Amino acid sequence: MQLVVWIALPLFGIILGWTVRWLYARFQLSSSEQKAERVKKDAIKEAEAEKKELLLEAKDELLRERNEQERELRERRNELQRYEKRVLQKEESLDKKTAYVETQQQRFLDREGKITERELALENQEEVLRAELERVSGLSVDDAKRIIMSSLEDEARHDAQGLLNKIEQEANLTAEREAREILVSTIQRIASEVNAEFTVTSVSLPNDEMKGRIIGREGRNIRTLETLTGVDIIIDDTPEAVVVSCFDPVRKEIARRSLERLISDGRIHPTRIEEVVQKVTQEIGQIIYEEGEKVLFDLGIHHMKPEGIRGIGRLHFRTSYGQNVLAHSKEVAVFAGMIAAEVGADRELAKRSGLLHDIGKGIETDTDSNHVELGVELARRMDEDERVINGIAAHHGDVPHSCAESVIVQIADALSASRPGARRETLDNYIKRLENLESIAEDFDGVEKAYAIQAGRELRIMVDHETVSDAGAKEIAKAIAKKIEANLRYPGRIKVTMIRETRIVEYAR
Repeated sequence: MQLVVWIALPLFGIILGWTVRWLYARFQLSSSEQKAERVKKDAIKEAEAEKKELLLEAKDELLRERNEQERELRERRNELQRYEKRVLQKEESLDKKTAYVETQQQRFLDREGKITERELALENQEEVLRAELERVSGLSVDDAKRIIMSSLEDEARHDAQGLLNKIEQEANLTAEREAREILVSTIQRIASEVNAEFTVTSVSLPNDEMKGRIIGREGRNIRTLETLTGVDIIIDDTPEAVVVSCFDPVRKEIARRSLERLISDGRIHPTRIEEVVQKVTQEIGQIIYEEGEKVLFDLGIHHMKPEGIRGIGRLHFRTSYGQNVLAHSKEVAVFAGMIAAEVGADRELAKRSGLLHDIGKGIETDTDSNHVELGVELARRMDEDERVINGIAAHHGDVPHSCAESVIVQIADALSASRPGARRETLDNYIKRLENLESIAEDFDGVEKAYAIQAGRELRIMVDHETVSDAGAKEIAKAIAKKIEANLRYPGRIKVTMIRETRIVEYAR
């Protein structure tokens, strides 16, 4: 009995477990079906909502499209109506013009008929008068014509010969005077203004206290500015002003602009001075290039290399006998172009040669070459035409002329230079003396820079501290002073100041 119970119990447990699992599975299936049904219903509802929304959007889009088409249709209808109105107006105007033309044409035909009738009447009258005239004079028409033509021809020849003799006499008397007047008038019309060049310029200060800031502690600020720019800054009792003195206009302009910028900024110390001078130097270089481009544009000259443009621009800061070299070169180019056009030479080539004839004066070099040789060398580097190169080389008569344009450039150069008041020899000699002062010092070994300041009364020299000792600097100063005494003529005396300094720069990172 117990065995049956033990066997029956496991069987009953198995059956009971299977039943419970079956019931649970049925319950899960029913729950999944219900859940699927709910999801299906929700999806159907969502789809219907989206369908309604899409329908509404489609209707809105259709309505907007319909409104847009109606608006375009109205605009086109209005435009068509306006066009029809204009066409009708033009047709009415054309009808009026046609009627007017027809009226005028009819009037013209009537007048033409009347004129034809008058011509016939005049021809008949002329025939009668000609016959009567021939009967009275006893000459035919051809004979009368020959007599009249012969008489008129003799009279015309006599009058023409007299007029020709009179014109020739007046031309001989006034040709030279009128030619001179025309040439002078042309020069006055074309010539550019020549402004006097000064070796000093004044810089205004906001107050006298600024002078102390410019000088700086123990003069370090003014010494730095003078060293970097190569000018002489004069600070005296003149109220609210300092004077910048230098024979080189480029240096003077750099110093003036740097000083004005430092005064405006208010920060004046050696480091700031170096930054400002460097920036202003770059700006002056840009100005030089822009001046060259401006002159080329004004003259209509194209295809110039950057090296040539800079060489032309530097002439803006140069003078020759007190005449601005860039203005002189531009004037020579204009003169050369006019003369070439008159004599049948190449006008553009003559203008180009005239502009470049003094370009060597804007080239910085340490050689002994003159401006003609420097200009020829630069022109060859720029691959200029051989006629242009000959115009540069021959404008002072150093080499023979190889073309008509070269001769024209020499003539134009003489015209520009010979105008009253165009040049002053004294200023050029003065600048040449200052340049010779600097070149004498720069010929010595160890000299880095040399500046003639105080109107040539002082020569300030900076030497390389690594190659020149203190004793060597003293010997170089004596040698330079002796060479100046031997080679130059000058009023008074010249002070030779030698500067040897050691500058060490380190950076804290």
